[in-house]
Amino acid sequence: MIRIFRHYISRAYLWLIIIEAGIFFVSMYYGSKVRFLFTESWYTQEDITIASTVFSLVLMMCCLGLGLYRRTLSWDDYNLLARTFVSFCAAIFVVVTIYYLVPDILIGRSVLIYAVTFAFLGMMISRHLFYRFTKLDHLQRRVLIIGSATKASKLLSLNESFVHKGFKIVGCIQTIDEQTIVDEEYLIKSQKSIAHTALQYKVDEIVIALDDNRQSMPLKELMDAKLSGFPIMDSMGFYEREQGLISLDNIKPSWLIFSDGFSQGGLRSLQKRVFDLISSTLLLLVSWPIMLLTAVAIFLESGFKGPVLYRQMRVGEDSAPFYVLKFRSMKINAEKNGAQWAQNKDSRITRVGGFIRKTRIDELPQIYNVFKGEMSFVGPRPERPEFVESFEQKIPYYQERHRVKPGITGWAQLCYPYGASEYDTVQKLQYDLYYVKNYSLFLDLSIMLNTIEVVLWGKGAR
Repeated sequence: MIRIFRHYISRAYLWLIIIEAGIFFVSMYYGSKVRFLFTESWYTQEDITIASTVFSLVLMMCCLGLGLYRRTLSWDDYNLLARTFVSFCAAIFVVVTIYYLVPDILIGRSVLIYAVTFAFLGMMISRHLFYRFTKLDHLQRRVLIIGSATKASKLLSLNESFVHKGFKIVGCIQTIDEQTIVDEEYLIKSQKSIAHTALQYKVDEIVIALDDNRQSMPLKELMDAKLSGFPIMDSMGFYEREQGLISLDNIKPSWLIFSDGFSQGGLRSLQKRVFDLISSTLLLLVSWPIMLLTAVAIFLESGFKGPVLYRQMRVGEDSAPFYVLKFRSMKINAEKNGAQWAQNKDSRITRVGGFIRKTRIDELPQIYNVFKGEMSFVGPRPERPEFVESFEQKIPYYQERHRVKPGITGWAQLCYPYGASEYDTVQKLQYDLYYVKNYSLFLDLSIMLNTIEVVLWGKGAR
């Protein structure tokens, strides 16, 4: 993993992005060469270089937006070919639009056909090689775990949800007076020091996962390993880097006090507000026809009765209440029995409501909340006061998610499906805390780009 503006990115997938961007550039560049193989080219060297750069950047951004560089995306899962097809169609549309608006870099249809064909074949070859070679053991970091109880056991399954497994756990070392619950195959029984064991197993990194650090921490041996050149990390940092979350099972007040991040205010707030103002203004100008059609559809379905917009009290930044705007997707008086989460196949959702929830069109009026400054485009989803009061009593550190403005989309929405229980709320809180800790404009842009995948594939909608 590599850290860019405080956000962790898989180094393997970063290389994949760079390689495939190069493939896209070469596809357009040599597509023109093949097209004019036996005739004189219409384009200068500068023309084709600019066109190749535009083609590469647009196609790469479309692939990013369709989730083609996510660590959980495999050859068979998530409809890889379908996503590739959609991303190429979107890229062609954008490229043609750019070429039309800027005639100086106009490229003929035959050249574009060659470029798209070469790009698709090149991408399929690169993906085949990538998924084949990234599974090789010698390309994974070898990790030694200090601990053999509950926390160590949870770490053993941490890598299973990813296609590209960034690390391999070589084993666990039991400390004095610690109960062992990990499988026997992972337990390293050695009389040698931690440094010698790490050297013997060719370890790249040591992770401390002790249930009780105060009683079991082998400080002298860990110091020896550290001074021998072995990187040492606690389980909190390991979860943050590998899963993009703040583990509530491992968090302690002292960690919050001494950890980096959680910076608020100042230039960051100004950047975010300027970004929100510009983005909300542009999106309101672009999306008003869709919102108008949606309003008409809701009005017609309800028999010209009931409101089109739904105003609901939510908890915002610093726990300040505000009214969030959404298109009404449920029947009138849907909550006559009190506040409740939406369920699968919820009978309260109308036909139009089902469509606009699936496509996230129901969220569009929240752009006005962003324009007013009550929300941001990216942030933890705003929750209802009825639920917040209960969560703050039951879930530790829940109130910390209100340190920033709530958002239309967020890191938790990308990483975890729709939550309809207290357990889901706990899981999503771990991602929200990661966002609050590591916020940057780069992370916001990354989340907004990847939200395209959520909208097109309807992930997590109810």
